[in-house]
Amino acid sequence: MDNDIEVIKRLELDTIPDECFKKYWVHLVSNGIAQPIYIPVMVARGKKPGPVLGITAAVHGNELNGISVIQKVFKQIDVKTLTGTLVGVIAFNVPSLLNQERRFIDGEDINRIMPGREKGNTSEVYVHRMIERVIAQFDYLIDLHTASFGRINSYYIRANMNAKVASWMAKLQNADIVLNNQGADGTLRSAAADLGIHSITSELGDPNRFQKGMIRSGLEGIFNVMIQLKMIQGEIQKPDVPPVYCDRSFWIYANEGGILEVLPNIQDEIQKGQKIAVIKNVFGDIAKEYFAPTDGIVIGKSVHPINQTGGRILHLGVFE
Repeated sequence: MDNDIEVIKRLELDTIPDECFKKYWVHLVSNGIAQPIYIPVMVARGKKPGPVLGITAAVHGNELNGISVIQKVFKQIDVKTLTGTLVGVIAFNVPSLLNQERRFIDGEDINRIMPGREKGNTSEVYVHRMIERVIAQFDYLIDLHTASFGRINSYYIRANMNAKVASWMAKLQNADIVLNNQGADGTLRSAAADLGIHSITSELGDPNRFQKGMIRSGLEGIFNVMIQLKMIQGEIQKPDVPPVYCDRSFWIYANEGGILEVLPNIQDEIQKGQKIAVIKNVFGDIAKEYFAPTDGIVIGKSVHPINQTGGRILHLGVFE
């Protein structure tokens, strides 16, 4: 561990001087042999008071693109011209990142149990302390994610599009798809919204990879929000192609196991009744074909050919 980086148990933004850039190790919990688990956090506090924008990455341990986005954002920030405060939680789920696992060390998907509990189990205490000691100080939150193992995602945004601020934050990301999702689902975005924090989720591509294009897109969206909030000077970048807006989405699952081939690509628009997948048995014979239950657009899909019964096939967005 870098000895020059201060170790803290709680982020206290009011104690940080103006025009200051800080790196911290936040000691949330300890492991089974009493060694501390540290969370890397960066803070840029500007010359003038203003909003607090938080960016979080790696809520799941296999989500790497967001880590690079936060690193690059902070390298381009000048605290002498910054208004307000920028906070980057570089890796929210450190234990799983080190284990190269998506879920937390007790098997929980921590983006389904937010805001956790003060006296809960291992994962519940971890997320409760993170929210109470760090996240609660934000005014705005952009939570960076990727697809899960064996799947790929388009660049898409989840946001409550009925909420005025979350809606314009989502539109400024210049994503391929914007999905209206009101939350109340145990996610970090939902827990932050319950605290009055204007929040969106940005889904930046695929797991276990650093994808330059996705990282650039994530950077553009964050800088657009900072310009809109008057935290930095600049011109808001417009999308080359307007996003597709979806009112809802759902996964299509396989009810037969076998070797899966998903036919459409991400961002393909498909029509009701269109063939979307084929499952073959181990002898190469077609066991089942799957067809789109409605018109929509492919938000994400499975790319792992070995698919158990009940496995995911395709994430379909339904047009607004």
